[in-house]
Amino acid sequence: MNPLLFVVVLITVCMSAVAQVALKAGVSAPKVATQMSEGGMAIVLAVITSPFIWVGLAIYGASVLAWLWVLSKVDVSVAYPFVGISFILTALMGWLFLHENVTPMRLAGTLLVAAGCVLILRSA
Repeated sequence: MNPLLFVVVLITVCMSAVAQVALKAGVSAPKVATQMSEGGMAIVLAVITSPFIWVGLAIYGASVLAWLWVLSKVDVSVAYPFVGISFILTALMGWLFLHENVTPMRLAGTLLVAAGCVLILRSA
């Protein structure tokens, strides 16, 4: 994998992780959480009025466009395992920004994902 392609893959994966954290922050806001629990149109209202949800969706959309470019350049069997890096980044950002509990078992699983990404990169 050439360096530019590798950088785009990493940027895409990072964007996806940031989007997930933004979406989580959006649905965790007290007003949105209340509307989400009410169901029906309240969920639609919660989504369309939450800036974090809109930011998350926009970042996720941009990451999809970049990912399509990546898939046009590299085998999916090589590219897709790098999505595992987003698990690592999302867990880290969840811990740092959302104050989520990262247990030793979650940490071990995340490290296994990281090891798999390294193996895939070395085979490409």
